[in-house]
Amino acid sequence: MTAPARVLVVGASASGLTTAEALRRKGYTGAITVLGDEPHAPYDRPPLSKQVLSGAWEPERAALRAGEALTALDAEFVLGDPAVALDPATRTVRSGSGREIEADAIVIATGVRARTLPGQDGPTGVHVLRSLDHALALRKDLLASARLVVVGEGVLGSEIAATARTLGLDVTLTGPLAAPMALQVGPLVSGLLADLHTRQGVRLRLGTGVVGLTGDGGTSRASEAERGGGRVAGVELGTGEVLPADVVVVAIGAIPATDWLADSGLTLDNGVVCDSRCRAAEGIYAVGDVARWHHEALGRPIRLENRTNATEQAMAVAGAILGEDRPYAPVPYFWTDQFDAKLMVHGFLPADAEVDVVEGDLTARRFVARYRSEGRVTGVLGWNMPKQTRLRRQEVVDALQAPAPTH
Repeated sequence: MTAPARVLVVGASASGLTTAEALRRKGYTGAITVLGDEPHAPYDRPPLSKQVLSGAWEPERAALRAGEALTALDAEFVLGDPAVALDPATRTVRSGSGREIEADAIVIATGVRARTLPGQDGPTGVHVLRSLDHALALRKDLLASARLVVVGEGVLGSEIAATARTLGLDVTLTGPLAAPMALQVGPLVSGLLADLHTRQGVRLRLGTGVVGLTGDGGTSRASEAERGGGRVAGVELGTGEVLPADVVVVAIGAIPATDWLADSGLTLDNGVVCDSRCRAAEGIYAVGDVARWHHEALGRPIRLENRTNATEQAMAVAGAILGEDRPYAPVPYFWTDQFDAKLMVHGFLPADAEVDVVEGDLTARRFVARYRSEGRVTGVLGWNMPKQTRLRRQEVVDALQAPAPTH
């Protein structure tokens, strides 16, 4: 296979940058263009809800590479100019400024955008957290406020709640599930997280949905805010309770950023649908949070939103562009830091999995839990036991490689 003369990476994200770097490491000498919608050079997102939001890091520290390293990559970075259309037949991307960029291979690395509540855009004091600018705006608001309500009990919402509590705010965490991260880690560990947050002073108002926002005039369901006036004053729950707030963060998940591909002819279904080589069409690939690809070991399509996948998938896509013919079938991995707890997860943690503690002690909050489904190990979770958790990862690898059980 002849290497493409020009590669265009759409998305100046961790996955986009890693794609370009992996191409160079593999000896690619052709032209690389990286098109990004934000004005910032590529930066890391996991620190946004923790170190950047808390102020432990200056924003510049979240940058993935120093300027000299980006220069040495010999790639053209076109920043602050979002992609608005793709023509797969000619492999041409049009940007918001009207620029048209042709390439022999295109990598879609546009990530996700935050889900929002109805009426969220009206009042001031309501935030999402997906970008560096989001983190800085939220931090500024938190430092001038006393009461925060976080809507969404998933990983991001739980991290924001923990960070804001360490800043001294009165924090309430709300969402429809029974405990923080219940969907991601199951009832045993999410119950321990609920206890951790409660002991640290976070108020939990879980198990109920959010109806809307209230404005400072007392109007419910953000009707006043939707007309363009006022600051947020609270969050109204399905029970009728109103949680008072000076600041609200909405962390209710994300949507793959594929709107710009609506007329492209690519298959879009909870992301850019790809084969096991992360290929969406001839010469077109997807990588990172936006990619939904066929995982051969699982026998089904999956989409992952985590930092490790962004890097590993980018390296796989760089190889595929240069002619390597290997399926991308990783063992997923993510981590989260909340207060004094570091959780590390390898594999998949089904909600109905059998869970047993294989190392450590639950009461000491140092343990490794193993998750099984239909007799197979699907994942391991470590709480403040990083080394032991990494060693247990092999059980997940072995189970993925083993033939599926017959019934």
